[in-house]
Amino acid sequence: MRRRYSIPIIAAAAAGLVLTGCTDSSGGGGGGGNGGPGDVGEADGTVTILGTIIDTEADLLEQSWADWEKENKIDIKYEGTQEFEDIIGTRAQSGDTPDLAITPQPGLVADLAKRGYLQPAPDAVAANVEKNWSEDWAAYATTDDVLYGAPLMASVKGFIWYSPKVFAQNGWTVPTTWDELMTLTKTIADSGTKPWCAGFGSDAATGWPGTDWIEDIVLRQSGPEVYDQWVANDIPFTDDKIKGAFDTLGEILLNPDYVNAGIGDVASINSTPFGPDIAAAVVDGKCPMTHQASFFDGFLTDAGGKVAEDGDVWAFLTPGTEPGASAVTGGGEIVAAFSNDADTQKVQEYLSSPEWANSRVKLGGVISANKGLDPSNASSAILQQAITILQDPETTFRFDASDLMPGAVGAGTFWSGMVDWINGTPTDDVLASIEAGWPSE
Repeated sequence: MRRRYSIPIIAAAAAGLVLTGCTDSSGGGGGGGNGGPGDVGEADGTVTILGTIIDTEADLLEQSWADWEKENKIDIKYEGTQEFEDIIGTRAQSGDTPDLAITPQPGLVADLAKRGYLQPAPDAVAANVEKNWSEDWAAYATTDDVLYGAPLMASVKGFIWYSPKVFAQNGWTVPTTWDELMTLTKTIADSGTKPWCAGFGSDAATGWPGTDWIEDIVLRQSGPEVYDQWVANDIPFTDDKIKGAFDTLGEILLNPDYVNAGIGDVASINSTPFGPDIAAAVVDGKCPMTHQASFFDGFLTDAGGKVAEDGDVWAFLTPGTEPGASAVTGGGEIVAAFSNDADTQKVQEYLSSPEWANSRVKLGGVISANKGLDPSNASSAILQQAITILQDPETTFRFDASDLMPGAVGAGTFWSGMVDWINGTPTDDVLASIEAGWPSE
């Protein structure tokens, strides 16, 4: 989950596939050449998968299914790329697709399905989804009432990371409402310490951490119905409800007395990488609070911090307007198929199962919303808590809005708009600019 935020995402649902760039055919040759949905390819003992997961996380992914491969005599060939969204569009158009694709964008899955490239999920996958995933998660893999895949891994966004020791030493308590959070923010600032640190830097994807903040606030201030309408552009960025979320966030991130603890001023937010620099400031005690997803646990550990209630760093969920709010945003991936042969279906079924989820989570660093996942298998206490949140039937979960929006907006004008906003562009101008990126069709 950490890796995918280090790259630009340039494809989208409503905007259509981006079909520029060079075709990378290595590892391909799966179902794309077998025809359209419903056509059955020939099982040959090999299943190819293309995804955004690379480096160490790709190694762990392959390790997670290694024993299953041997038992089932199926060779899974995984290819990870930083140019997934570009490559998958090109390869779908040319018929040189992998058997399976792991994509972090439900909107891209929907677009591929509408264009006739994807196979409907086989019955065994559909049964796993019905049993092990919530209706919200199933909906992200469904287009025009047809299920096209199953969720894979997940993240819970909206955690606020802090030092329990620093809080205890100063008599600060964890807030349960947004108003309490703002009171705490002022209290810390009055003590002579800037209460927040933030980093929007992510190379070509700079700005995405700001979109996560806005998404959290929209969901908590205005509720899931407004959130869904915003994602569909039934409520535009220029609506007062969305402007209200920016104004709320501006009380923190645009206030030079509140940011950027241990790093610089407001302007430093855009130039500060979202990961290691912020993690180091939190672990060192220079930064009292920062907002980031569950995967930030890994950065904190790498920075030498112990993540635990009695450790160097712990976290609480961004509070809502009332105590006990159970709405969270998050991300994840969908596994969709271009092939329909028996081997591909068998691998897709396994990846949708609790057996695979537990196998991967035991290896550390990730979580899943699969109901059959044992939270105790997670590698840290905060990841165990995140799994519990996702499995709680009372939790209202909404997928990252920018990943559901057309790429021209969600990974385009929304990201760049956050950068402009931090740089001082008036909110009304920023919102009009983001909205202008919405495709006309």
